[in-house]
Amino acid sequence: MKKPYVIGITGGSGSGKTFFLKHLQSSFSTQQLCLISQDNYYRSREQQPLDKNGVSNFDLPESIDHELLAADLNTLIAGKTVKKLEYTFNNPAVSSGWLEFNPAPIIVVEGLFVQYFPGVKALLDLSVFIEAKDHIKLGRRIRRDQIERGYDLDDVLYRYEHHVMPVYERLIEPLKHQADLIVPNNEHVLKAAGVLAGHIRSLLA
Repeated sequence: MKKPYVIGITGGSGSGKTFFLKHLQSSFSTQQLCLISQDNYYRSREQQPLDKNGVSNFDLPESIDHELLAADLNTLIAGKTVKKLEYTFNNPAVSSGWLEFNPAPIIVVEGLFVQYFPGVKALLDLSVFIEAKDHIKLGRRIRRDQIERGYDLDDVLYRYEHHVMPVYERLIEPLKHQADLIVPNNEHVLKAAGVLAGHIRSLLA
């Protein structure tokens, strides 16, 4: 069996990774492309590091079980199915279920630290960095965290100032120029998603 082609998609929180991925994913069947998200590899709340005010910081590399993420990617690359319990970001209104990731010729892994973790980065054939202006990322983060994750505005703003931006500036943004592609996503990203989709089609052919 030919080794799957692995694409890593990363960028800061609120950069628009999910929107980009939805458009990319809509161009392919599940037999052609498997998408796996770092978000489902958060450690439990009890294992999360605390900041100086005793608030759980979910935006540090230590928050992610990156060893398991790399192991599951290797399992997919080896042609085997992976099952993983969905992470619901502690939202009591959402029930978690089991996710099934099936082998495919194209594997896309996305998340904040896809380029940061050596065990994950070593598996990538192509790395894509999505970037956006800070005020745009903040607006997107507020809408997402309030609607999808049930966080109130004060909580979102506190985490953005004390967790999200310091980690982005220190650990994520410096890796931007190591990516194979940098995609600006301040207004629209459909053309860039179309270009990457075209590359994937050429690989599948």
